[in-house]
Amino acid sequence: MDEIITFDTIKQYSAFNRQETRHPLVGLLDLSLAAPRHLRRMRFNLYVVFLKEVRCGDLRYGCSTYDYDEGTLVFLAPGQVIGEAGTEYYQPKGQALVFHPDFLLGSSLRSRMPAYTFFSYEANEALHLSTRERGLIADCFTKIDLELDQLIDKHTQQLLLSNIELLLNYCTRFYDRQFITRASVNHGVLTRFEALLNDYFASGVADREGLPSVTYFAERLHLSPNYFGDLVKKETGQSPQDHIQVRVIELAKERLFDPGRSVSEIAYELGFKYPQHFSRMFKKTTGMTPVEFRNN
Repeated sequence: MDEIITFDTIKQYSAFNRQETRHPLVGLLDLSLAAPRHLRRMRFNLYVVFLKEVRCGDLRYGCSTYDYDEGTLVFLAPGQVIGEAGTEYYQPKGQALVFHPDFLLGSSLRSRMPAYTFFSYEANEALHLSTRERGLIADCFTKIDLELDQLIDKHTQQLLLSNIELLLNYCTRFYDRQFITRASVNHGVLTRFEALLNDYFASGVADREGLPSVTYFAERLHLSPNYFGDLVKKETGQSPQDHIQVRVIELAKERLFDPGRSVSEIAYELGFKYPQHFSRMFKKTTGMTPVEFRNN
């Protein structure tokens, strides 16, 4: 097993990149100041936002290399591992905003972090910025950088939190734009999702494996579950789980018209472990139990 270098603190990552620690829980680093280094696997127990400022192939996620164009943002949540081991040397470039989860404790931003689902996207689902968007992100970085140069006082934490939140809110807007500008690609994903969903029930997989999960389809579409979920939500207004449930109810209604099938048999065919769970979902969705629907 290749050794993984782990960063638990801002001080560790700053030293790794040959820069001082200006704040114990927040850092904004110029990666071009780091020494050339060989490929390593790295685990960040920190939130990280990478801004790739030039075209380069130095950022690797899993065992893949991604050549990002100028102005690409990549996000990592605590615990994620990037990179691969190798003897090849490269010069890091760009900027990295890093902040420790403890920095968010007691703040309103802490409760809102789950909404920034892009921290769990894969590297090939990065955010590609337009020229105007790059300017706004650069402005946020500049404000954070200036605040880190100040002496720490009672205003420091709130000002840094506000600017980090502003940055993340801009990123949410820009991802919405990216979903729109890639509508044709997204439509292809939805078409394949529908085909996989239909095949899941038609082939009897549901009977063997149970109700389908969002992760099941995301893996087969080569997307992270969060990116897949956000894509489907932007395109259809429904979450993938809602989409799956709607299809389950449609199939249930069709099969209830067959008097030769019992309600329990239909429940098992659709992937329910217990028929009462099927009846509960059906009534919650339609206002009737399966038996009442059949009789009516």
